[in-house]
Amino acid sequence: MLKNEIANLIATGASVDRELARETFARLRAALSSGEVRAAEPDPSSPIGWRVNTWVKQGILLGFKFGDMVDASMDHGKLPFYDKDTLPLKKPGLAAGVRIVPGGSAIRDGAYLAPGVICMPPMYVNIGAWVGEGSMIDSHALVGSCAQVGARVHVSAAAQIGGVIEPVGALPVIIEDDVLIGGNTGIYEGAIIKARAVIAAGTVLTGSTPVYDLVRGEIIKPTADHPLVIPEGAVVVPGARAVTPGKGPVIDGWGLALATPVIVKYRDSRTDTRTELEAWIR
Repeated sequence: MLKNEIANLIATGASVDRELARETFARLRAALSSGEVRAAEPDPSSPIGWRVNTWVKQGILLGFKFGDMVDASMDHGKLPFYDKDTLPLKKPGLAAGVRIVPGGSAIRDGAYLAPGVICMPPMYVNIGAWVGEGSMIDSHALVGSCAQVGARVHVSAAAQIGGVIEPVGALPVIIEDDVLIGGNTGIYEGAIIKARAVIAAGTVLTGSTPVYDLVRGEIIKPTADHPLVIPEGAVVVPGARAVTPGKGPVIDGWGLALATPVIVKYRDSRTDTRTELEAWIR
């Protein structure tokens, strides 16, 4: 079993058999690419609904450690690239049902893209990422290593879904089903966006960001046990919070404010009508 084989290789340390590590990683990469294995997966027994598969992230690190640098140039060397030979680009083929529009996109092998996924150029999906059926990764967007993106998600232009390989026990960024990620947003450090949420353009969320919920009158904060979790159906927009200490206040100060995400409403039929308009371009 891959899990046990990777654990044994990690435990061996510096004396690990290099060729065995490369062969084991190749099988892990194939399992990730097919969706058979995931870096993180739903777990109803977890308070946040997800668990990280630490052994998968350990296995991915083997591929980085034991790969050899090779010339990975394209177009007969006119576009020069150099990378580890263990990390080739993914070639899904027509049968996969993934639409990759011409224009400079790249997907590393070891990422899973379900049927119906649309990739608008140029965008990038890194190893260990998982993208569900019918989702769209728009122009200049990133889906980082091990990030989990659900079904029917729109990752809008220039949005950044951060990746997390190390520390291996850290949860990657999770985007659940039917989420809209607006343009120029940033989701980082293992933040979790629950189903049907809308993250407005320009919003930045990290695993340690407090979010002010105007609807429920509470502040959503990460704890020692879990990162930031945006509730299901929440509509999050960029906001500002006045700085009160020192020179912060307007009177006798600099009138400063800090950027902070704010939940202004929860998704309703009007929100759904607007977000469903994109179905016409699929």
